[in-house]
Amino acid sequence: MSPKSDLLQGTLDLLILKTLVGGPMHGWGISLRIQQVSQEVLQVNQGSLYPALHRLEQQGLIAAEWGNSENNRQAKFYELTKRGRKQLADETRNWERLSAAVARVLAHG
Repeated sequence: MSPKSDLLQGTLDLLILKTLVGGPMHGWGISLRIQQVSQEVLQVNQGSLYPALHRLEQQGLIAAEWGNSENNRQAKFYELTKRGRKQLADETRNWERLSAAVARVLAHG
Protein backbone atom coordinates (compact mmCIF):
# COMPACT_ATOMS: atom_id res chain seq x y z
CA MET A 1 0.00 0.00 0.00
CA SER A 2 1.72 3.14 -1.15
CA PRO A 3 0.24 6.55 -0.35
CA LYS A 4 0.19 8.07 -3.82
CA SER A 5 -2.73 10.38 -3.13
CA ASP A 6 -4.24 12.23 -0.20
CA LEU A 7 -6.96 9.61 0.08
CA LEU A 8 -4.49 6.75 0.40
CA GLN A 9 -2.26 8.68 2.79
CA GLY A 10 -5.30 9.55 4.91
CA THR A 11 -6.45 5.95 4.77
CA LEU A 12 -3.06 4.67 5.93
CA ASP A 13 -3.09 7.18 8.79
CA LEU A 14 -6.57 6.00 9.78
CA LEU A 15 -5.48 2.34 9.72
CA ILE A 16 -2.43 3.10 11.88
CA LEU A 17 -4.46 5.07 14.42
CA LYS A 18 -7.09 2.32 14.60
CA THR A 19 -4.43 -0.36 15.04
CA LEU A 20 -2.93 1.51 17.99
CA VAL A 21 -6.26 1.53 19.89
CA GLY A 22 -5.23 -1.87 21.25
CA GLY A 23 -2.12 -0.43 22.91
CA PRO A 24 1.49 0.44 22.08
CA MET A 25 3.09 -1.39 19.15
CA HIS A 26 6.30 -1.19 17.17
CA GLY A 27 6.24 -0.46 13.44
CA TRP A 28 6.64 -4.04 12.24
CA GLY A 29 3.82 -5.11 14.59
CA ILE A 30 1.52 -2.40 13.21
CA SER A 31 2.22 -3.58 9.66
CA LEU A 32 1.57 -7.23 10.56
CA ARG A 33 -1.62 -6.39 12.46
CA ILE A 34 -3.08 -4.46 9.51
CA GLN A 35 -2.22 -7.38 7.24
CA GLN A 36 -3.80 -9.93 9.63
CA VAL A 37 -6.98 -7.98 10.33
CA SER A 38 -7.50 -7.27 6.61
CA GLN A 39 -7.11 -11.01 5.93
CA GLU A 40 -3.96 -10.40 3.87
CA VAL A 41 -5.67 -7.88 1.55
CA LEU A 42 -3.73 -4.86 2.84
CA GLN A 43 0.04 -4.90 3.03
CA VAL A 44 1.81 -1.80 4.27
CA ASN A 45 5.39 -1.61 3.06
CA GLN A 46 8.05 -0.10 5.30
CA GLY A 47 8.63 2.75 2.86
CA SER A 48 5.07 3.94 3.46
CA LEU A 49 4.69 2.96 7.11
CA TYR A 50 7.63 4.77 8.70
CA PRO A 51 7.06 8.14 7.00
CA ALA A 52 3.40 7.90 8.11
CA LEU A 53 4.44 7.10 11.69
CA HIS A 54 6.85 10.02 11.66
CA ARG A 55 4.18 12.36 10.29
CA LEU A 56 1.60 11.21 12.89
CA GLU A 57 4.17 11.70 15.65
CA GLN A 58 4.97 15.23 14.41
CA GLN A 59 1.24 16.03 14.42
CA GLY A 60 0.96 14.90 18.04
CA LEU A 61 -1.45 12.07 17.18
CA ILE A 62 0.91 9.35 18.40
CA ALA A 63 3.80 9.28 20.85
CA ALA A 64 6.86 7.04 20.62
CA GLU A 65 9.43 5.63 22.99
CA TRP A 66 12.17 3.05 22.71
CA GLY A 67 11.72 -0.38 24.26
CA ASN A 68 12.45 -4.06 23.70
CA SER A 69 10.46 -6.07 21.19
CA GLU A 70 9.31 -9.68 21.65
CA ASN A 71 12.66 -10.94 20.37
CA ASN A 72 14.54 -8.62 22.75
CA ARG A 73 15.62 -6.12 20.09
CA GLN A 74 15.44 -2.35 20.50
CA ALA A 75 12.34 -0.99 18.79
CA LYS A 76 10.37 2.23 18.81
CA PHE A 77 6.90 1.68 20.28
CA TYR A 78 4.05 3.94 19.21
CA GLU A 79 0.86 4.73 21.08
CA LEU A 80 -2.17 6.94 20.57
CA THR A 81 -2.30 10.29 22.30
CA LYS A 82 -5.52 11.93 23.50
CA ARG A 83 -5.41 14.09 20.39
CA GLY A 84 -4.91 10.94 18.29
CA ARG A 85 -8.03 9.34 19.78
CA LYS A 86 -10.07 12.40 18.86
CA GLN A 87 -8.61 12.41 15.33
CA LEU A 88 -9.41 8.70 14.99
CA ALA A 89 -13.04 9.32 15.94
CA ASP A 90 -13.31 12.22 13.48
CA GLU A 91 -11.64 10.30 10.65
CA THR A 92 -13.75 7.20 11.31
CA ARG A 93 -16.96 9.23 11.00
CA ASN A 94 -15.69 10.80 7.78
CA TRP A 95 -14.65 7.41 6.35
CA GLU A 96 -18.07 5.91 7.16
CA ARG A 97 -19.83 8.87 5.50
CA LEU A 98 -17.59 8.65 2.41
CA SER A 99 -17.83 4.86 2.03
CA ALA A 100 -21.64 4.98 2.41
CA ALA A 101 -21.80 7.63 -0.34
CA VAL A 102 -19.63 5.50 -2.66
CA ALA A 103 -21.82 2.45 -1.91
CA ARG A 104 -24.94 4.47 -2.82
CA VAL A 105 -23.38 5.53 -6.14
CA LEU A 106 -22.36 1.94 -6.95
CA ALA A 107 -25.82 0.61 -6.06
CA HIS A 108 -27.55 3.27 -8.16
CA GLY A 109 -26.04 2.16 -11.48
